[in-house]
Amino acid sequence: MPVEASRSRHGMVYIVGAGPGPADLLTLRALDRIQRAEVVLHDRLIAPDVLALLPPQAERLYVGKALGHHAVAQAQIHALLIEQARMGRCVVRLKGGDPHIFGRGGEEVQALQAAGLSFEVVPGVSASNGCASAAGIPLTHRELAHSCTFLSGHLAQGDIDSGANLDWAALARPRQTRVFYMGVERVASIARRLIAHGLAPDTPAAIVQDGTRPSQRVWAMGLEALVEQAPPYGPRPGLLIIGETVALSPHFVAAVAASLSPGAKASQPREQADHFSGTGREPRRSIPG
Repeated sequence: MPVEASRSRHGMVYIVGAGPGPADLLTLRALDRIQRAEVVLHDRLIAPDVLALLPPQAERLYVGKALGHHAVAQAQIHALLIEQARMGRCVVRLKGGDPHIFGRGGEEVQALQAAGLSFEVVPGVSASNGCASAAGIPLTHRELAHSCTFLSGHLAQGDIDSGANLDWAALARPRQTRVFYMGVERVASIARRLIAHGLAPDTPAAIVQDGTRPSQRVWAMGLEALVEQAPPYGPRPGLLIIGETVALSPHFVAAVAASLSPGAKASQPREQADHFSGTGREPRRSIPG
């Protein structure tokens, strides 16, 4: 629901969640709002096919962030939103995933409220929901995971190695799913802390890179093994998922099958994962002989 300010001569700001990747994961409301845009402030991970839906005349301002490099400081993003809205324009702040899950949407809402401007937050399919589904990982399960916790891999304050910002003992308890946003770079530190607090080293875990996109890749195996085989951190987005439900993923099943048959070709477990598709692509199917 839009939050209307008393001064109607000002413009409107839509903080829109664009989902984790492809345009067909946009909500109908998100599509409606971005097609109204006169100016768009967009993040780094917005897919080209989503940007292609913007009105041709809309002004585009890139304000993306990557670890260690921010094209535009957050305070400057706030200032731009306020400036453009006070010019009477329809402003769209386009964010990957959902604006209120590690998207700084709450900070931008506070800035708009303080400025007395009208705004609406449009939820999106979150990176956790999209990537987990695309990798075949349920985030909750009546028998395996009674809760799901979203965490930031690189914490806003302090370093994850200090352990000061998280309750590692609680996170190490069984029957829960832990989803670390921006956790690929620090998978070794995260694993070390969890194992030190009692989590089994062979707890199922996965890294989903470019989740829901055609370029998606999934590494799924025991946590200790994942530390050794994790991809290097880079510009491609990745999500770290740790918990018993990862074992239900076809990618995990394929990895287990491969480990039990070290002398066999990798084609059989690879095919098991390829018959599952959560990326909008048709699964591979065998051709009758």
